[in-house]
Amino acid sequence: MLRRLAGVLLLAAATTAACGGTEPPRTVSLRMKGQPPAATVTIDDQWIGTLARVTRFGVALPPGRHRITVEAPGHFPWDRLVEVKEGDAPVQLDVALVPVPD
Repeated sequence: MLRRLAGVLLLAAATTAACGGTEPPRTVSLRMKGQPPAATVTIDDQWIGTLARVTRFGVALPPGRHRITVEAPGHFPWDRLVEVKEGDAPVQLDVALVPVPD
């Protein structure tokens, strides 16, 4: 079964190359750390998950400009624009949400 799957993948790669297909652009790793862990992370207005999950697993960003937002109840939102190019080193972001004063 594994041999058969490998053969199908090789055939698909050869067919793509023969037809002049191009590989999709390589992604750049986004790594984040910060507090509070339950804060939500959105990238380009798409919900990604909690800050704890993104800290643990990271996110693969395609080349281009991206707006990264982190929000949590009782805190001011945290927002950054990042631009990544194919081949860039991983992007490291430290998030420090500021509590809203009473």
